[in-house]
Amino acid sequence: MRPYYFGVATLAWAPVTAHETQATSPRSRKAGDTRGTLIRAAEQLFAAKGVDGVSLNEIKRAAGQRNAMALQYHFGDRAGLLRAVLDKHLPAVDARREVLLQQYEDSGAADLRSLAAALVLPVAAKLADPDGGREFLQIVAELLNRPEPLVEVVVTKGSSIHPWRRLVQPLLAAESTTVFHSRFTAMRFCHAELAARAAARPRRDDRLFTSRLIDLVTALLAAPVSEQTARLLHERGGKGKDQPQTPTR
Repeated sequence: MRPYYFGVATLAWAPVTAHETQATSPRSRKAGDTRGTLIRAAEQLFAAKGVDGVSLNEIKRAAGQRNAMALQYHFGDRAGLLRAVLDKHLPAVDARREVLLQQYEDSGAADLRSLAAALVLPVAAKLADPDGGREFLQIVAELLNRPEPLVEVVVTKGSSIHPWRRLVQPLLAAESTTVFHSRFTAMRFCHAELAARAAARPRRDDRLFTSRLIDLVTALLAAPVSEQTARLLHERGGKGKDQPQTPTR
């Protein structure tokens, strides 16, 4: 697994390019500053109090905005603000995962742990992102672990999760994907563990934690269907009615 871990570690945070800093009017820069300040305030409050536990007025005050319409102007509503928070972080996560998935395909090896690493490592990199990365992890975990997960907010049409799901499916037992949704269970577990780590005191080194998390995600994906579970499934007509129904699994 060393090539996969260090492959992600060398994907540095993308610097601001010259064309992004040039030919920008003072008014545009001010609007960008206001938008960024609101996003940072939302990250902190959503992570601390929950996505539904903070009012838009609280976010506006935390951002130091006196303009009552600033938040509505930039984001429209709570959903738009939440989408902006996710859009700030998900492109970097997707870019890292795409690199790992390409490495996996190029290797030609059917290695479940490598695919578990491709799920975990791009998100775990956010533990070291000082610009809201740890808050992002807590927010995503909340969205994925609701009784009715807001998965559509996290897994967008172009998300790297889709090719990951495609590549991991042939390595799982048929029941794991069609009935028990092991891929989504692995996603939820991964994000819950990372959120707990993100909410705790920052550590000097997250490599051991991350490697063990990959072990656990691998085990979740590879978990066999026991005789007892198979019998109960047969009694239910093979439908697994107790399993939560989410189309992104």
